[in-house]
Amino acid sequence: MPNDHGKTARRTLALVLATTGCCAALAGCGAAPDPAAPPSGKGPERSAAPSSPQPSRTPSSAPTSEAPEGRSLAGRTVVVDPGHNPGNFRHSEEINQKVNIGTNRKECDTTGTSTNDGYTEASFTLDVSHRLRDLLTARGAKVVFTHDADRPWGPCIDERARIGNEARADAVVSVHADGSAAGHRGFHVILPARVREGAADTAEIVGPSRELGERIADRFARATGTAPSNYLGNGTGLDVRDDLGGLNLSTVPKVFVECGNMRDPKDAQLLASAAWRQKAAQGIADGIATYLRG
Repeated sequence: MPNDHGKTARRTLALVLATTGCCAALAGCGAAPDPAAPPSGKGPERSAAPSSPQPSRTPSSAPTSEAPEGRSLAGRTVVVDPGHNPGNFRHSEEINQKVNIGTNRKECDTTGTSTNDGYTEASFTLDVSHRLRDLLTARGAKVVFTHDADRPWGPCIDERARIGNEARADAVVSVHADGSAAGHRGFHVILPARVREGAADTAEIVGPSRELGERIADRFARATGTAPSNYLGNGTGLDVRDDLGGLNLSTVPKVFVECGNMRDPKDAQLLASAAWRQKAAQGIADGIATYLRG
């Protein structure tokens, strides 16, 4: 699909910032991480200290920002990848085993991060993913999960990519929350870099993945009223990476959505809110739908 929506997405995000009054709260774009902050080690495939898992909550029936538009996604397949697994922290030996991500070898998976009061990323991502599934299936899409906490740990990052590939997904979205320093706020969408090494070749998906990411960033900002990251992406809400096996090994359009920073108290308060999680799911669903409709 054409890849010429970046300026439109950035103008829309700038408008959202102006109308929601988030600019002042999120000043300091590009600031270096606070060395005194608790170690997070967070990128979607980096480790954080394990914490007690929280049960996924039943999807809310909160009103959505857009009508379901009938079955406009009938015939389309979307793979939803809930970041991490609530059982990972009990299986450190298994998740620390390294797998091939094309460019090198990396740990199978991590525990993910958590808020200061113990709400885990794995619980957050599963809850948002359930809500996202409901919204997408209401529009007629076939939704495939990489896991539903129905296995003791994993899947590994290479298997997560393989699930999307084998489903021949029209789009894959990996749901996450970041674990950066306090004061780092906002969401960002991670896009695949152009990588061609070993088993990794992203040449065919770089353009479509960017368009998918731009559409999600735009609609996520509209639905949640939150601003793009003030510490990554230079205010665009987009971050390109070449070190994530889930992207490097994908042969279908795929992005990671970091919905906010669990280590910042203000972001954590949003992430812990069921009403806000419904808005987050709505924003992701709207972005996927606009991308798939072209």
